[in-house]
Amino acid sequence: MNDQPVFRIVRRRAKPGCAPAYEALIRAMFEDACRFPGYLSAKLVPPESPDGEYQIIQHFATEAEMARWNASAERASWLEKLASVAEGDPEYRLLNGLDAWFAPAAVPVGKTPSRLRMTFVSWMGIYPTVAFLLTFVAPHLGFLPSLLRIAVITVLVAILMSYVIMPRLTRWLGWWLRR
Repeated sequence: MNDQPVFRIVRRRAKPGCAPAYEALIRAMFEDACRFPGYLSAKLVPPESPDGEYQIIQHFATEAEMARWNASAERASWLEKLASVAEGDPEYRLLNGLDAWFAPAAVPVGKTPSRLRMTFVSWMGIYPTVAFLLTFVAPHLGFLPSLLRIAVITVLVAILMSYVIMPRLTRWLGWWLRR
């Protein structure tokens, strides 16, 4: 398990005529889960058509925190309650690291960001990060062979982009990305 934030997308259908009860149970589960350590947020995305699948986007601090929620008696109780108003078992998809940069776009809510906009936002993060590292870090790596210096700089860029820069940029510019 890694120590980075993780998004889980859950897909499931409500039984015919049970949509209001399903939504009420999901919202009640969110209230209970938000008090659970490491459970950062959740969002319910209604289906596009009455017989479609609901989607839930859950955000955990780490995979370990998600595993703790998964193993909890609280979650087991909610899954049991939901079984009476939902069809079948839920389907899960995990997003973390680079996959989570544009995590909300992985769910068809509203408009998916265009490649041009995603590329531009990525560049907005990469350019200042590389400029900063080349200006302030690279001069201290002069004792290393060229390829090793490049390796160090690119590792730092990848780490900063995944954990610091892109989560903030996509949150700040989400309104523009999905226009």
